[in-house]
Amino acid sequence: MPTTTPAAPSIPGTRRPASQAPGAPRPPRASARAAIGIAALAAIGPATWGTTYVTTTELLPADRPLLAAALRALPAGLILLALTRRLPRGDWWWKATVLGMLNFGAFFPLLFFGAYHLPGGVASTVSAVTPLLVAGFGAGVLKIRPTRRTLTAGLVGVAGVALLVLRGNAEVDPAGIAAMLAATVLMALAVVLSKRWGRPEGVSLLALTGWQLTVGGLALAPVALLGEGLPDHLTGANIAGYTYLGVIGTAVAYALWFHGIERLPASSVSFLGLTNPVVATLAGLLFLGQTLTAWQIGGLALVIGSVALGQNLRRSPRRRTPRTP
Repeated sequence: MPTTTPAAPSIPGTRRPASQAPGAPRPPRASARAAIGIAALAAIGPATWGTTYVTTTELLPADRPLLAAALRALPAGLILLALTRRLPRGDWWWKATVLGMLNFGAFFPLLFFGAYHLPGGVASTVSAVTPLLVAGFGAGVLKIRPTRRTLTAGLVGVAGVALLVLRGNAEVDPAGIAAMLAATVLMALAVVLSKRWGRPEGVSLLALTGWQLTVGGLALAPVALLGEGLPDHLTGANIAGYTYLGVIGTAVAYALWFHGIERLPASSVSFLGLTNPVVATLAGLLFLGQTLTAWQIGGLALVIGSVALGQNLRRSPRRRTPRTP
């Protein structure tokens, strides 16, 4: 007999309640102060990803996006599996596979291809449409209509990122643009599906992250080995780059990101991704000797304003956990 799930309360920044898998654990009610803390932790993920571009171009072997993607995902996933000692059960085998391919198996090679073929600023501008894509997918999957505030914040964010990172002499590779756009679409869909499915009861976020990383890494490894092969040798800089991306930029960053997705509205958490181009720009200042123009400073202000406008940290009413047979 199917169970009746009580209607979920409306999520801040939306006009209709979101759906969640029956039986999935409900995140505890958080005060505005706690929500700010959760958002700050979740923002560490995309902030860390903002260093992917400079790490790829400065530390990794050239022209091996598939190898970079595989070495970023598979070792981190296996480490998390070994630490948590938990495998999926029931329908979470296919759910973890879908999320693993969206977040890593397909997303990573597209991301690295874009990083190799585009300046970091152009890649960041393409990825800045994520909040708008999340709003669109949310309308279809979660049955949530985005508010005018969310759409306005999304447009402001795209404009701010464009001013922040684009330069007049930026080279545009159509293949790189297509890869980054496809990667951005996959990431937005993964955010919405993660919100829809929640997390299986009794499973930690580290375990859920490990499942997805392992799925993506297992899909990438044979393709990388057959299509690109291994470099003749790895330098100390190469090893440092792969280690940093795998441990800090993947295992830690994605665990914090998924924590935010679980406890914040999908629309709000998507705007935290705009910290990515901000950090990418700051990394260029620190490591590549770049400078900021007046237009870029204005873009930085717009991005920060967009992230703030996209958040709604009002206290949400308590949810009742549905009973399962």
